Amino acid sequence: MAVKIRLRRMGAKRAPFYRVVVADSRYPRDGRFIEEIGYYNPMQEPPVVKIDAEKASKWMSNGAQPTDTVKALFKKNGIIK
Repeated sequence: MAVKIRLRRMGAKRAPFYRVVVADSRYPRDGRFIEEIGYYNPMQEPPVVKIDAEKASKWMSNGAQPTDTVKALFKKNGIIK
């Protein structure tokens, strides 16, 4: 089972809101997930990012791979170097 940390799109048309979730890579983008670890709202100025660093670190130490976008959010928040 390949586990990914990725964004799950929520919100209305032209008003995206994302949840940062841990999911099996075989599930669809907005489908089943294992755990929600934060959220990202790019529509506010400045964009709002809230991620539970402890849960994110735990999942990455267990082998979960963040997507490129999530990795950039982690770097901005200081979760990974």
